[in-house]
Amino acid sequence: MIESDTTPCIGQIVSTRKGRDAGQYSVIIQKVDERFVLIADGDKRKFDRPKKKNIQHLYFHNYISPEVQNSLTETGRVTNGKLRYALTKFLNEVLEDVKKGDEFDGER
Repeated sequence: MIESDTTPCIGQIVSTRKGRDAGQYSVIIQKVDERFVLIADGDKRKFDRPKKKNIQHLYFHNYISPEVQNSLTETGRVTNGKLRYALTKFLNEVLEDVKKGDEFDGER
């Protein structure tokens, strides 16, 4: 059996590889067991109704939101706004890095 190169962490940003929501970004809010996690994005998947997802169907990004992680460890809950904020912050950082590498202004 091949072990996953990353183990899921609470507050980690993931993107879905398989299923109806393929290509969407979410945050891990709970580990169910060694195979499944609960994910939410604060928009389509609220904290109160998270999606149970097989970790083999997820791509783990090397980014853990400290805001979400601290909120979940301190209170056991996180606001949907905080989930949206964490995803927006992550996407802006990732997209900025990608744009810097692929800039093209149309002139030669």
